[in-house]
Parts: sequence; C-alpha cells; structure tokens
Amino acid sequence: MQGYVLTINLKKNNMKALKNQVGGEHYKDYAIQPIEFIYFNNIPFLEANVIKYIVRWKEKNGVQDLEKAKHYIDLLIDLNETKQSISRGEGV
Repeated sequence: MQGYVLTINLKKNNMKALKNQVGGEHYKDYAIQPIEFIYFNNIPFLEANVIKYIVRWKEKNGVQDLEKAKHYIDLLIDLNETKQSISRGEGV
C-alpha cells in the first residue's frame, strides 16, 4: 500500500519526468506507469523489460514488442537454468 500512496503523491507533486515521455505517449494514459510499478517494487532489469514491452505492445510496436518480451523471458529461463546447473556442480 505504501508504494501506491507514494505513486499518488508523486503525481500530485507534478513529477516532471512522469509527464514528459520521449518517443511517444504509450505510457501516459495508465493510472500507474510501468516505471513507477517497476521502481517501487524493486523489479530487476530483465523482469522490468518484460513488463515494459507487455504493457506497451498494442500502442507502440505491436508483435515486435511481444517478441522482445519473449526474448527477455527466454533469457530469464536460460540464466535460471544455468545458475541451477552451476549450483548442482554441473558446470556450464
């Protein structure tokens, strides 16, 4: 709940960076922009990119953004499998 309250406070304080979007307006109409959700939930880079591309795909680059999201999901799967393999002592 604290993140939600903070998001509302940021909008009330007219945070300029959230009002100015470079490269389009595909996030401006959301009640909570992806960057707000990502920032306040400490979401790591790869997961954040999945969120970003999934949210904007209809308004910006269509299926290409879905492919980008899929690519980041594939990276997460590969990195997780590699990490588990190393943890089991199997090497890379």
